[in-house]
Amino acid sequence: YVYGISLSPSQFLLSCCLAVFTTNSLQFYSIIMTTPTTTTTTTMNWNSWILLLCFATAANSFVVTAPLSTHHAAPATPATTFGQGRSSSSPLMMATTSTKSSSKEESVIELKKVLEREYISFFNPMRTEFYSPTVTFDDPLTSLAGVAAYQTNVDMLSGRTLLGSLLFEDASINLHSVTGGEINTNTDTDSSGSSTTIADITTRWTLRFTMKILPWKPMTRFSGISVYQVQEKDNGEGIEIVNQADYWDSINLLPDGSTDYEAVDKSVAVQDFVSQLSPGGFEAKPAAPELPYILLRRGKDYEVRRYPAYTAVQLPYERRDEGFGSLGAFTNGIESPLGPAIMTVSAAASKKTMQWPLTFALPGQSVPPEPIKATKKKQDGSWDKCELLLNLPTKVVAVADFADASMEPVVRKADRELRAALKRDGLIPVVDEGGAAANGNDGSSTTTNDVTFAQYDAIFSMGKRRGEVWIDLKDGGHPW
Repeated sequence: YVYGISLSPSQFLLSCCLAVFTTNSLQFYSIIMTTPTTTTTTTMNWNSWILLLCFATAANSFVVTAPLSTHHAAPATPATTFGQGRSSSSPLMMATTSTKSSSKEESVIELKKVLEREYISFFNPMRTEFYSPTVTFDDPLTSLAGVAAYQTNVDMLSGRTLLGSLLFEDASINLHSVTGGEINTNTDTDSSGSSTTIADITTRWTLRFTMKILPWKPMTRFSGISVYQVQEKDNGEGIEIVNQADYWDSINLLPDGSTDYEAVDKSVAVQDFVSQLSPGGFEAKPAAPELPYILLRRGKDYEVRRYPAYTAVQLPYERRDEGFGSLGAFTNGIESPLGPAIMTVSAAASKKTMQWPLTFALPGQSVPPEPIKATKKKQDGSWDKCELLLNLPTKVVAVADFADASMEPVVRKADRELRAALKRDGLIPVVDEGGAAANGNDGSSTTTNDVTFAQYDAIFSMGKRRGEVWIDLKDGGHPW
């Protein structure tokens, strides 16, 4: 009996058999037979059961671990602030000497480097010597205990197990930062000794994987933080991870602008996961290859991305179809333009500009390559309205999509909703509503009523359109 959905005896037995097949034992699962506490139930058909089984396999959790009356209670995990760690629940008491303190600091530095390598390689290999044999793992979907269960979970998600290779592909983790782990020394005035504690280590990351078992192969993406509680090993040689708690940006951020995280009921995580599995439907064809970016956050109703430095061609326009036509004529025969078309409209719609990206800086480059053909074409004097922007700097952008046509009321409403979401989650735009002027896409002055939006498909495309509003985030106004 799971989330008000009753499984048939056959479905239940097959679920348990697959659990044995996956873990070679049932030691990680607690099967509780309980009388339903509500009469509102839904009998699951076999198609729905298969989809739930895919989800349950991804979560490495096939049966409930508590009766329904307590399963829906919110976990009592404390909120965590990014960039800050909570003290270990079992602080190591030791004499305060510079030698021991230095040894702990070196161990923390080494552990951070180990975590960086594990994220880059997707835990292949996983350095199990840095984890307690009884390490516990908690994320919005699942809870595990023991280093063997931890490793089995990441191996399955990465496709390194038989079942994982059938379910998932293209799994990767992008590590954005590793912080924390400070050594804090507290002098005990009532005794001759002092105590030291190791602050939690916090990583910020983006995870993605593709559900290959589904015919349309949806890509699921999660971003958030992992909080590692560490302590000194029993033998005093180094430190080890005793608990890892994961929080997702999409469901665990407190809606008060504090940037704190709080645990939520697992049913919320189920809904967030399943919402990414729906087929996309008939979508409009992209007009050009997309300007690459790094996904920093998949938040509630928005994303945060980092775009590289890039070059672009820009012109003023009155009608978008005319702007597309003029830029299409200019880029004909030169460097292939990239998507999206990025447009900025002033408060009174008295000034409109459209730009198409041309080239971008590769990893390790700070300046994008010059679009040589575009530069030569601009010099022939026939393209006075077209302006070449040769070094637009890297930037962090908050993005929210909209499916309706890019009409002014639609775009401005999406812009207002995005600004409200950023305020809710503690992110600071370059331009606040009612604030001072700042720089627009081309470096010129723009007011708080200017809006920037992007269009990815050709202007007369058929199918579901892809439009987005963009808001640049202020340096220091975000955790990346």
